[in-house]
Amino acid sequence: MLGSGFIADFYMAGLRDLPRARVTAAYSRSAARAADFARRHGVARTHDDIDALCADPDVDLVVVCLPNHRHLEAVRAAAAAGKGVLCTKPLGRNGAEAAEMVRAVRAAGAFAGYLENEVFNPDVMKARAMVESGALGDVLSMRAREGHSGPHAPHFWDAETAGGGALLDMGCHCIEAIRYVRGKEHRVVDVFAWGATLAHGDKTTGEDTAIAILRFADGRTATIEASWTTRGGMEVRNEVYGTKGRIVHDTSATSLRAFIEEPAGYLVEKADAETGWVFPIADEARVYGYDEQFRDMLGAFRAGTAPRETFEDGYVVNCILDAAYRSMRSGRWEPVDLDQEIARA
Repeated sequence: MLGSGFIADFYMAGLRDLPRARVTAAYSRSAARAADFARRHGVARTHDDIDALCADPDVDLVVVCLPNHRHLEAVRAAAAAGKGVLCTKPLGRNGAEAAEMVRAVRAAGAFAGYLENEVFNPDVMKARAMVESGALGDVLSMRAREGHSGPHAPHFWDAETAGGGALLDMGCHCIEAIRYVRGKEHRVVDVFAWGATLAHGDKTTGEDTAIAILRFADGRTATIEASWTTRGGMEVRNEVYGTKGRIVHDTSATSLRAFIEEPAGYLVEKADAETGWVFPIADEARVYGYDEQFRDMLGAFRAGTAPRETFEDGYVVNCILDAAYRSMRSGRWEPVDLDQEIARA
């Protein structure tokens, strides 16, 4: 495990029900943080050097859950050591970085998977199955939204280092949810987008609010919304509209609600309040798709097959985001520029 922060804890929770999966080593730039992570999760060894972890003979598969600007170096290190590699979202800070990662794992013949947990959410998987069955008829449009009050980790607020703001951080989830539910054979050809810094100008030079319209080759559209201005906890919402019906998925519409006058401990990611009306999620790792994500990735790794989400998928998402950022600057529809050799799995 490369990284010892918030997402690494979620990944460990997602691995808990896979008895053949054992995390043998953990890396952090901080020896103290690595030691604390190892103690909490029962990891045998720690490293403060990425190359050393990748060279560890007990490591078969490297999981990258580092800040965005370190993804490329970590993928290169894992591939050079002949290890399989899984990388958290977004794959790169832009399409060019993502393309370099695809080239690195291809040159090494390394197994690679893109850790986009939203498409492994059981409800999103069910929505895909319903669309695929024809229950909604012909899909006409889609909407995907993710919002919360802002990132935990400070590196996300630095738009220059991270590669962008809320759109890169959360719009990547929305884009891949749309591609997965509608079907990846439907190619996004251009994007129109708007973004602004409305609430966090003292923290970031990046956008904290963004809206983008994705246009497919058949002329139909999907809308994505990403916001760091949503108070009251995480909101993940997907809507699919077809000629014979619609699907609405909303993680904030929890079945468990409570009014409390005393704090009850951790309730849900980015809850923003510990008392009053609260909306806990009983098993976030399962609800957010981490369990099924690792079940798919590790099953594919053992079988020597491609996982459901590949580095090529991550590259396509980055290129769609690149088009959105160009559109924010130009005020026009911008084409999605794909290197078809890189995009082809």
